[in-house]
Amino acid sequence: MNRKTLVLAAAMGLLAPVLAACGDTDSGSGDGDAIVVGTTDRFTASEEDGLAPLDPAFAYDVGTWNILRQTVQTLMVQPRGDGEPVPDAAESCGFTDAGNQRYSCKLRDGLKFSNGDAITAADVKFSIDRALAIKSDSGVFALLSTIDTVETQGESEVIFHLKAADATFPYKLSTPVAGIVNPDDYEKNKLREGFDIGGSGPYTLDAEVEDNEIVRAVFTKNPSYKGALEVNNDKVELVSFESSESMGEALEKGDIQVMTRSMSPEQIKKLGNAAGGEIELVESPGLEIRYLAFNTEAETVEDKAVRQAMAQIIDRGELVGKVYGSQAEPLFSLVPAGVTGHNNAFFNKYGDPSLAKARRLLEKAGVTTPVKLTLHYTTDHYGPATKVEFEQLSKQLNDSGLFETDIEGIPWKKFSPDGRKGKYDVYGMGWFPDYPDADAFISPFLDEDNFLNSPYSNSEIRKDLIPQSRRQADRLSASDSFTEIQDIVADDVPVLPLWQGKQYIATRDGVTGTAYALNSSSTLQLWELGRGVSG
Repeated sequence: MNRKTLVLAAAMGLLAPVLAACGDTDSGSGDGDAIVVGTTDRFTASEEDGLAPLDPAFAYDVGTWNILRQTVQTLMVQPRGDGEPVPDAAESCGFTDAGNQRYSCKLRDGLKFSNGDAITAADVKFSIDRALAIKSDSGVFALLSTIDTVETQGESEVIFHLKAADATFPYKLSTPVAGIVNPDDYEKNKLREGFDIGGSGPYTLDAEVEDNEIVRAVFTKNPSYKGALEVNNDKVELVSFESSESMGEALEKGDIQVMTRSMSPEQIKKLGNAAGGEIELVESPGLEIRYLAFNTEAETVEDKAVRQAMAQIIDRGELVGKVYGSQAEPLFSLVPAGVTGHNNAFFNKYGDPSLAKARRLLEKAGVTTPVKLTLHYTTDHYGPATKVEFEQLSKQLNDSGLFETDIEGIPWKKFSPDGRKGKYDVYGMGWFPDYPDADAFISPFLDEDNFLNSPYSNSEIRKDLIPQSRRQADRLSASDSFTEIQDIVADDVPVLPLWQGKQYIATRDGVTGTAYALNSSSTLQLWELGRGVSG
């Protein structure tokens, strides 16, 4: 049989994993043998910047969130299929008023942290208040920004009073920043250093650290876990590799059983075309996007005509075709296709690439050409094709004669904080949504306290359109607000969307549950993995 499994999209505009080939959704039974999973994500604690990579009040990238989702429990959790979140640490949750501003949760009976301490409503309040008080420069606290106060009633009820209606609030309670932490282990106003985690999730963590970096994360099934997730194994080890090539070699040798992000386009193509053998490629729709971010106060790009000219020149189809092939598709908005509220705002405004239109934009604004720019990218976070992608972007801009660009690659541990500090005029970023809703592609970029720390601000978006969209419990009814926001972004170009990608897992025979091991937001769901005979 062809060893490529497709996980197709469900209806209703949201991407849900539904197996369409080999019947490998059987849960399998945990047999005590660790399932070893490879990743190229790096988990580094920087003494210089005082980073606390695994503190829920700080962590805000897909790699660290994938560790936290295994270990730190939240009131709500994303279910199989990416539908609306369901209670996890909570027994029940819901809005208790007509205006979607009072949200109440009742905790499950018998909840315990992994060290045996009982969990109470006061611990939930402490965890949420702590993230808001620390207000870390990663910007993750902004996910909780609609909270006004947190109230407890007795030992088991938590009531969130919101500043304004927020129909997306249940989703936000399913993200790691809302994770419940033990007050005995976490200080109220200070981030936790190192790699220790105290939670009540489906696993406990034992981190093997070398040179201030996790090289192997050992997840052991937490016997005290009470929640909505079914854990299909006793132990999973997550191993961090320096390159996709070394990760692929480990899979071929059997040193690991599962390979996750990030694989190279060449690896994906090779595995997808292979027939028979012991390794299977699982392909599923994804909501990952890539884009250029701008420091709109930087002298080189502060004139929006420069940013508009770049939007007019860049040929997304050519870029995707030369670098990623069928593994990605051009993206013309912050909100990707497959999410309710998406439109093709950039194509509607700029149409096909046009040198003549770009030249007129710059001439009308009085911009001297060629515009000299450095395009910055990270060397070790989004996969090995990133450099090739930026070489193509630079070539397209330079071939126009209107730009003179070069590229510079920086390791993620420096790239990420420097980007937030405004040290780059133009830089490439990826985004994995916090939850499968258009709001997760809008607010983190454009609202106050956005994670990019962008100087760009549009009062209509922040004061009117985002609040309007959050008042709509029926997310389809929010589409008009999202359309207006996307049109404004296409005109102002504070960010320039490039493409959205599919996602892949490669696995050896005998590992089950791979169809659900990643959800559309690239959340790694290690509890889904098991051992058995796949179909």
